[in-house]
Amino acid sequence: MSYQLILICIAALIGIGILLHHPSRTFGIPSLLIFMGVGLLFGNGEFNFVYDNFALTSLVGSIALNIIVFVGGLNTSKESVRVAYREGGILSTLGVLLTTLFFSILLSYTLDFSFIHCLLFAAIVSSTDAAAVFSILQSKKIKLKEQTDTVLEFESATNDPVALILVVLLTQLALAPENGVSASQISIELVTQIFSALAVAYFVGRVAVWLLNHIKLEEYGLIPVFVLASFVLATYGSEFIGGNILLASYVVGVVMGNGIKRGKEMTKHFFNSLSWLAQALMFIALGLQIFPHHLFEVLYASLLPAVLLIFVARPLAVQICYLFFPKASWRKRLFISSIGLKGATPIVFALIPAAAGVSSSLTIVNMVFFIVLISVFFQGAAIEPLSKKLKLNIEQ
Repeated sequence: MSYQLILICIAALIGIGILLHHPSRTFGIPSLLIFMGVGLLFGNGEFNFVYDNFALTSLVGSIALNIIVFVGGLNTSKESVRVAYREGGILSTLGVLLTTLFFSILLSYTLDFSFIHCLLFAAIVSSTDAAAVFSILQSKKIKLKEQTDTVLEFESATNDPVALILVVLLTQLALAPENGVSASQISIELVTQIFSALAVAYFVGRVAVWLLNHIKLEEYGLIPVFVLASFVLATYGSEFIGGNILLASYVVGVVMGNGIKRGKEMTKHFFNSLSWLAQALMFIALGLQIFPHHLFEVLYASLLPAVLLIFVARPLAVQICYLFFPKASWRKRLFISSIGLKGATPIVFALIPAAAGVSSSLTIVNMVFFIVLISVFFQGAAIEPLSKKLKLNIEQ
């Protein structure tokens, strides 16, 4: 297929998804399902076109996630970070580890997988999804008491690094179980990735902010371009020296979003548009990669794991994390434990072992897809009514 035809097809799919966005909001359907549905409809042989490239889909998804997380950081105020970093930090680290542990134990009793594969499956779906959380809270204009929404946003934006490290290490272990992975190795890897990402992202962000504020560019259109270049330097520079790219994306976004003085609003509008493009490309690529007939093979097998994750593993992990914060109300604890939204991130993470050739990885991809659908439909729809039921919502 020629590159012209590829670009035409991609543009057409994005255009169709955008046109369906408004009616989807009318019926309360999340945008990610619309774009993913467009990919499912037009790919995989239905129109004499078959797309099956785990490596490319994983690459597209990873780049898109970096952009989405960066934009989330760009729109996060310093005040929000000060309010949420303690609770959100515990949830995004210990919460992910506990969710992985509890869910893997439950999976070992419900699925015919080895314990390593259960751990890998659990790690893939252990984090909440930044794109889903930001999208639903912003589209419904939900503001919650006790900074509950801020904690959820902070957690979702910062918990992917721990999950990603677990997925990569467990993928290596699944491919070569004889090598083994020790707890000390995981700890060293985690600390290295976190501190490398923090150092590089903060340094690049501060330098970029200083340059933009002192070298006053006459052409305002160059400001978001410079921010984009700084984002790439910070994130991929961090990854190059062993840092976690998703954490670096969020940190450099927060630093630049709170530091830029000139062209701030224009920059945010530019990157909000870029974030939508990234989401569209990612969800369409994921939809193209999924084969419908494979999905139905794991439909019933996915229901119990989804229920166990949503109603047992996530709530138990969150309640343990909140033992560190005894002043938090039971309403806040219940709400956060109930809203562990999944989105594109688990599907992108599931493509990592699939692209590496781990056994049963295709089954995991399809099961993760169903868990995401169940989470988006039920947990996404529950945010507004549950916040009202618990009297956490702030009337606008």
